[in-house]
Amino acid sequence: MNPTDITETQARTPEELPGVVTRLFRGVVYAESDEKVWQSLITLESQARDYVEVLGLDLILDESEGYAFLRSREDPEGDLPRLIPRRRLTFDVSLLLALLRGRMLEFDTNSSELRLIMTEQEITDMVAVFLPESSNQARILDRLGANIKKVVELGFLRKLRGQADTYEVARILKAYVDAQWLEEFDARLADYHASLDGSPGAAPEPREGTTERELP
Repeated sequence: MNPTDITETQARTPEELPGVVTRLFRGVVYAESDEKVWQSLITLESQARDYVEVLGLDLILDESEGYAFLRSREDPEGDLPRLIPRRRLTFDVSLLLALLRGRMLEFDTNSSELRLIMTEQEITDMVAVFLPESSNQARILDRLGANIKKVVELGFLRKLRGQADTYEVARILKAYVDAQWLEEFDARLADYHASLDGSPGAAPEPREGTTERELP
């Protein structure tokens, strides 16, 4: 056996598996920024799937997009403890995530580029069409700035170094904001418009906990 074969055999040993799974429990694994763990995960993918399945979890791995994470399996009876926490999002943050997902869909359809880059002003303009014209604009902008920071914390926006107020929309957003999520949110968006129609000139207050999701 030559040195290359020895190295490949060592890379496939299950001793690496607990470390890989532990890293997945800490959050999303990216091919770009977690290269060593990512390579081990690709090598041990089937073992990792079997490992987390015992714990009631699914491994979501998209090799083409370069990310992997854990998601709770469907448990209608509620017998299994929840190992992946769910986070409660305000309506405003949910709106921003839904709009970013829609923009990414347009981008993937119409562009050959891989990275969707948006300025803070572009994000503001995107959200502005859903806000009542008579709102206190300074207050709305302050709230939107806080929402952008929250989405950055969640890992769906990445601020670009050396470029003021410019962000990359993380492609993992596609995995978290799926068709079912958007359908559920459309109903909440209809409620939002109804509340505006019922109280002309007044924007609804942010509503905590209108959406609850497993997030990074």
